[in-house]
Amino acid sequence: MTILQKRRAALGSLFFLAGLCFASWASRIPDVQAKFELSESQLGTLLLGLPIGSLVALPLAGWLVHRYGSKMVIVFGSVGYMIFLPLIGFSSTIWTLIPSVVFFGMVGNLMNISLNTQALALEDMYGRSILASFHGLWSLAGFTGAGIGAGMIYFDVLPKFHYLLISVLVLLIIIISQGLLVKEEKPKAGGGMVLKRPDDLLLRIGGIAFLGMLAEGCMFDWSGVYFKKVVDINPSFVAIGYVTFMAAMASGRFISDRLNNRFGRLVILRGSGILIFSGLIIAVALPTAYPAIFGFLLVGFGVASIIPVAYSVAGRSKLYSPGVALAIVSTISFFGFLIGPPLIGFIADLSSLKASFILIALAGLGITLLASIRFRVFENI
Repeated sequence: MTILQKRRAALGSLFFLAGLCFASWASRIPDVQAKFELSESQLGTLLLGLPIGSLVALPLAGWLVHRYGSKMVIVFGSVGYMIFLPLIGFSSTIWTLIPSVVFFGMVGNLMNISLNTQALALEDMYGRSILASFHGLWSLAGFTGAGIGAGMIYFDVLPKFHYLLISVLVLLIIIISQGLLVKEEKPKAGGGMVLKRPDDLLLRIGGIAFLGMLAEGCMFDWSGVYFKKVVDINPSFVAIGYVTFMAAMASGRFISDRLNNRFGRLVILRGSGILIFSGLIIAVALPTAYPAIFGFLLVGFGVASIIPVAYSVAGRSKLYSPGVALAIVSTISFFGFLIGPPLIGFIADLSSLKASFILIALAGLGITLLASIRFRVFENI
């Protein structure tokens, strides 16, 4: 392997690790609920700790990456995973559990910004798009973490020991990989705590990422409900829409880089928006098993490239350093992920779940439109 290939493998293992940590936590949420005897509303309140921690960490992450470099923040974030994931499992009271979940969310966003900044530096060294493949590894880790979690549940392994095992894996991977991480040159672009208006490029790509995350959040939380209540599928197959979407999104990220290199980022964004729109319209117009599954497949492929391409474009900002630019776009897109699921529920109550999915389909058209107008905004990306 060349040194670049070794660096790519090392960074890929860290993306996989970050996804594995998140999936490991998610796979044992029912056990956490049972341990603390939480009602559904209490569990929902606890789960808010994760996005709260993520949101708090967003401006901090950009500043830390600019000030100390993505390599150091990755190491710091990995150590945070080693500490706070087991702390969730070993928490004996709700008062230690809540801050552990909040800090786990903060660490997750430190890793998100630092890993993607590191990936952009490596992408520049390669001279071609490679960012989406790292996101594919993160998605693949989600499946792996869910499988490991299912195995741990089957063998009655307590969450604290499950999380401790993952932390040992974190330690091994960071020891092996940290020496291969890129030490970036300190950027000349701005890197202070983000308080001023982003430039036109970041606002535009942030809007695209917002709409992409709106669609992604909808699919994460409402796929099963749609197949149960609208498609009216056999209860044993309610999850097939979600699984189809996730599989398409993960696999789409592994081919996205090749498509980016061949056709360009803007063409991929336009096509992604069309896929999201077409897939949801098919699922709404033909709400039976096979058309709906096909529609969700298209949406998965459409969503796959949005965030990797958005991050890649943001990292080319002339006004901000890559870490801060990523933090800005992440903040904008994060609100799409937050408001998407409740917005679906609100519209479904007022009208129908089909109407909600039509709105998300229009978000796909919005992505295509934002990637098609006023080309000068995207100069030199």
